[in-house]
Parts: sequence; structure tokens; C-alpha cells
Amino acid sequence: MHQVYSKMIIDGKKIAAELREDLKKKVVELKSKYNSVPGLTVILVGEDAPSKIYVKNKEKFAKEVGMNSEVIKYSEKIEEKVLLNKIEELNNDKKVSGILVQLPLPKHIDKRKVIETIDHKKDVDGFHPMNVGNLSSGYDSSIPCTPLGCSLLLKKIEKNLSGKHAVVIGRSNLNGKPMTQLLLKENCTVTITHSKTKDLKKECLRADIIIAAVGMPRLVKGDWVKKGAIVIDVGINKTDSGIVGDVDFDEVSKVAKAITPVPGGVGPMTIACLLNNTVECFKKTHSN
Repeated sequence: MHQVYSKMIIDGKKIAAELREDLKKKVVELKSKYNSVPGLTVILVGEDAPSKIYVKNKEKFAKEVGMNSEVIKYSEKIEEKVLLNKIEELNNDKKVSGILVQLPLPKHIDKRKVIETIDHKKDVDGFHPMNVGNLSSGYDSSIPCTPLGCSLLLKKIEKNLSGKHAVVIGRSNLNGKPMTQLLLKENCTVTITHSKTKDLKKECLRADIIIAAVGMPRLVKGDWVKKGAIVIDVGINKTDSGIVGDVDFDEVSKVAKAITPVPGGVGPMTIACLLNNTVECFKKTHSN
């Protein structure tokens, strides 16, 4: 356990690198078994700068683990039906195991329609209603990458989470809701909080585990966290003093048993989990 974090800081970069090494071995095994490798296709619409960086990293790491990787770029003026037709084409392409349409999309494109057009068996983001429903029902599903990454980091610190009280700050479809489902699966007692919660500090002080995913810089203070809690910070906020999380790291690291830094905590795990989901999608389509 001491190798995972020093001074109680959870090293997401190191744990993500270990996961990628493991995936590299799995890809080699799949290639020898099926004579093909998982393929990830990412669609990027427009010129959103953070999206471009993120997509570049996805491509780099997909190739690093031995997968096929393709990025399809469109202008932000693309017609919705052209995009939907391309997704249908990828749904029917046997070389493509995973399809990801990078968000955000331009306003004239219906995000929901795009997500629902992706074959749920190739939905590596875990956003398709079929996967959302399966996750909340406790069935096999693609799990959204960031919550999956948070869950893996938690399990590195505490193998058995049963009976722990977890507080999730944020209720988004991307993070808060799926995170809640994963914690329930681990037999945690879960409290979901958000911007309308009356006494957020009081709720946090009861928590053995805090997942902060609300997008408010340094919201969680040192006196919000009980001694020995595990704190996972999903926030990425641009401030005058640089990128910071939703947790006041300097204060909270003095009381928490373990804490993720920003950057270098949850972020690297998100892409590693995307690659993991691509491998899982490949296995599902080839086991039928």
C-alpha cells in the first residue's frame, strides 16, 4: 500500500501507467486469440482547444497500448445528419470496437441524439441510455471513464469499501450519478449533495469518502473533512493561480488519510479507463 501514495497523496499518473501496462498485455493476448486488436474511433467536431488536447492524448495512449486509433475531424458547421450517418457507418464497422464523440458539440447538434445513435456495445463513454440503465440496475455495462477511474483509485487505498459513508458532491450524468451507482455497488452508504444542499459542510464532515465533482475551485475546506477520510477531487478549474481542483488541497491534505492532487490525480485515470472500456467492448463483440 505504501507504494501507491507517499504522504497520503494518491498518484494517479503512476496508477494509470500500471493500468496501461496491464492493457498492453491484454491487447497482445487478444491479438493472438482473434488475430485483430481493439480499435478506438474518436470524432472531434470544431476547434475547442481543451478537446483537441484531450483527443491527442487519447490517440497517443491508444497507440501506446497497441490498439488501432482513428480520429475523425469535422468543421463545427457540419450538418447533424452527416455526423449521425458517420456514427451508423462506424457501428457497422467490425474493426471499430469503441466509438467516442468528443463533447462539447456545437449548439445546432443534438447531443442526446448523437449519444443514442452510438451502438451501446461500442459506447466507450458509457453515456448511452442502455448503459446508464444497466449500471443503475447492477447489470454489465460500459462505465463512464472518470467515475470508473475514481473507483479504481479508491480501491487502491481501501480494498473493502463496504459500510463506508460516501458523500458525492455533484449530480451530473458524467460524474455524480454514475459515481453514486459504483459506490452503492461497493456497499457504501451514499449521500448525493449539490449546489442546492442546505449544509454541505455538515454533510461532508460525516463522510469516510468524499468525491468532489462540482466545478467550484477549492470549495471543500480543511474543516469540512473528518480526520482519516479519503478525498477524491474530480474538479479541474482554471484560476489566476493555475489549475486547481474542487478541494483546498493544502488544507485538506493535513487531515485526509489520502487525497488526489489536481492535476495528476483523477485526470490520467480517465484516459486509461477509456482504453480499458475499449478492450472490454472488443471482448463483448468477439465473445458472441
